[in-house]
Amino acid sequence: MDRDRLTITLRKDILRKVDSFIDGTTIRNRSHAIETLISRSIAPKIDTAVILAGGEGIKLRPVTYEIPKSLIPISGKPLVEYTVEMLKRADIRNIIFAIGHLGDKIRDHFGDGSKFGVRITYKEESKRLGTAGALKSSASDINGTFLTIHGDVLSHINLFDLLQFHKDQATVATMALTTTDDIQSHGNVRLQGTKILEFQEKPNKGKAFSYLVNAGIYVFEPSIFTYIPKSGESYLEEDIFPKLTQKQELSGFTFDGAWFDITTHESYEKALKNWKP
Repeated sequence: MDRDRLTITLRKDILRKVDSFIDGTTIRNRSHAIETLISRSIAPKIDTAVILAGGEGIKLRPVTYEIPKSLIPISGKPLVEYTVEMLKRADIRNIIFAIGHLGDKIRDHFGDGSKFGVRITYKEESKRLGTAGALKSSASDINGTFLTIHGDVLSHINLFDLLQFHKDQATVATMALTTTDDIQSHGNVRLQGTKILEFQEKPNKGKAFSYLVNAGIYVFEPSIFTYIPKSGESYLEEDIFPKLTQKQELSGFTFDGAWFDITTHESYEKALKNWKP
């Protein structure tokens, strides 16, 4: 990306605050810190996120007989707590949990969100709705562009960049994409430029379009709800994303930060060994 060299003068107290953001990895140096802070200040703002945390976690049994998948501990805290913290850092403080299996334990842990510096409300399934159906239950509480994240995902993704990308694409939806060797266990895409032309959930061996997979993180416009049936069980992966690709309304945002999808004992072990908060 092209850059112009500038000379600026800052008060020492402001410079100290700028330097406090430098961690050597995410923020590499003073120049990077200043650029990041300016980018964040002018990035498109959203205040609402939906966390899909209603799954039974069948592949993680017997652990998930006792606790919901999103509360499985990673490095001393429930995995979905990292997502709540990530949202707060991006100033997304209105969080809707779509809960189902053992959802009362999620409610007990997070409460109204005040102790985490956010506001949390809950939408609880009385019957199986699927990922799209669960998302639909939040429609009445959403007025603008919003983020959606699966409750079993751990990631280091720059949400400011994701939101800016989505705004620039002007599509109904943007899907965050990452790479993996285990393509058969995830949604796979055919990407042309920034548009996802085809989406297939868990392709058969040898039938994948690419190594790019659905990272379980999305930005949606409220018009997404017009694609979801008013009632019954429906899924983003099987029912909604293919419709969006047909209308060229699904963009793909690739990122290379750490990403773990905690759906099996093997992926849980991998996260325990490699996740760095």
